[in-house]
Amino acid sequence: MDQIKVFLSEDEMPRQWYNIAADFPHAVPPPVSPDGKPIGPEQLAPVFPMNLIEQEVSTQRWIDIPEEVLQILWQWRPSPLCRATRLEKALKTPAKIYYKNEGVSAAGSHKPNTAVPQAYYNKQFGIKRLTTETGAGQWGSSLAMACQMFGLECKVYMVKISFTQKPLRKIMMQTWGAECIASPSNTTNAGRAILAADPDCPGSLAIAISEAIEDCVTSKNTRYALGSVLNHVLLHQTIIGLEAKKQFAKINTYPDIVIGCAGGGSNFAGLSFPFLADKIAGTKNPRVIAVEPAACPKMTRGKFAYDSGDVAMMTPLLPMYSLGHTYVPAPIHAGGLRYHGMAPLVSHAMREGLIEAVAIPQLECYRAAMLFSQTEGFIPAPETSHAIAMAIREANQAREEGKEKVIVLNWSGHGIMDLTGYQAYLEGKLTDYVLPDSEILKAEECLKDLPKPPPLS
Repeated sequence: MDQIKVFLSEDEMPRQWYNIAADFPHAVPPPVSPDGKPIGPEQLAPVFPMNLIEQEVSTQRWIDIPEEVLQILWQWRPSPLCRATRLEKALKTPAKIYYKNEGVSAAGSHKPNTAVPQAYYNKQFGIKRLTTETGAGQWGSSLAMACQMFGLECKVYMVKISFTQKPLRKIMMQTWGAECIASPSNTTNAGRAILAADPDCPGSLAIAISEAIEDCVTSKNTRYALGSVLNHVLLHQTIIGLEAKKQFAKINTYPDIVIGCAGGGSNFAGLSFPFLADKIAGTKNPRVIAVEPAACPKMTRGKFAYDSGDVAMMTPLLPMYSLGHTYVPAPIHAGGLRYHGMAPLVSHAMREGLIEAVAIPQLECYRAAMLFSQTEGFIPAPETSHAIAMAIREANQAREEGKEKVIVLNWSGHGIMDLTGYQAYLEGKLTDYVLPDSEILKAEECLKDLPKPPPLS
């Protein structure tokens, strides 16, 4: 019988993170200021500690994981690689479907993989307090946990629609000692300006980022922590794919298809980048698929451009696929996928032709989540359901073609704190929302006066 769960010992856990920036065929365009000039590390210093800025700008292939970080990650890592045999049977597919179970972490998702090192590096730099934003709450709760472990204060600006939809996430953050407030809020200039223009604004990650950064730069001994998008965040997540490669090697297998849901890019990159290293080197050629919501389709319908990471344009301009920093997404339940832009490293992989992107509507994702729950037992987060839906599409295609395929997806987190979304689905209250063309035109208007990224060269 084929092995259905593959473990690694503590001694086999990776001791270094993988930096894909070292291996891209073409260099990633640098962040720039509004005048188009590349920014230096000193311009990031009010927001991030220098030890993380060094990782952000690094092109070194391997970066050591500090022992203090390993000691905490060992509490749940290495995470298991599981085969979804019951799902395969239900689909009557010859495909083998594997999932890397990141829901085993203390916070229930992949987010602690970067929350822990970010808290550690800030502590080492002498920082006392961190601010951040969160969409669905996975990141906010993970950073709250990590800050508690390193004795840091933590304040989380949670997108208002998710603050309302997912109250238990707020309680998780409070349990770990963090302060959590709905964004937009009356506590920052950015929040007050948004509320003055639209008192019923449901919020967005771009708005919450503006509030968190404003809080950071106007407070003492404070820095900002981001749960996705930036290079150092994706770097920390590569422990997922590095483990997965070792696990597949143990069973003499290699995936034909690698899948991850894609909001800001962290869990997708975490699984896929170590496999992309093989693709770049020419030793393997997996299909690598990023899956986004049809309601927030920056990779499939957005524009590659320099854009700000937040609505108040407090961040540098990043080279990314974007729907524009003024974009306010529809209140779908996959709150972690509602960000307007995609990580520069993921965007660059797309431009290099190394990955592909697919947008899937909400109801198909919930149907996939229900089938996974009823076959494999684990209830996935709404974000994770996008990866599952894509895996099911590929498994059905394998059945139609009569071909064996090995599929691996990043099971980025559990949905136990997201049951109100399942309730809405079961009660028939959810509908599909596909971003209208008028919103794409607004994005083009938002981006038209910003500097243009250079062509691949």
